[in-house]
Amino acid sequence: MGLINGIATAVALLTFIGIVWWAFSRGREKANRDSANLPFLQPDEADQVAKQQAAKEAQQEDANKDKKAGGSHE
Repeated sequence: MGLINGIATAVALLTFIGIVWWAFSRGREKANRDSANLPFLQPDEADQVAKQQAAKEAQQEDANKDKKAGGSHE
């Protein structure tokens, strides 16, 4: 039983070391930086989405006005 516990502990330790190595590797540097800045981007994204929705609504209103104006000339 002690041998199985020792093997399981060694496997868990190697898995942990592998995950830490992967998380801090150079290839993950940009992803880690982007993830770290994500909470600061949320309000700007919300404002941007609101502006895009307002612009779409304005375009739809303009299109509806153009259709009504065009329909009265027929």
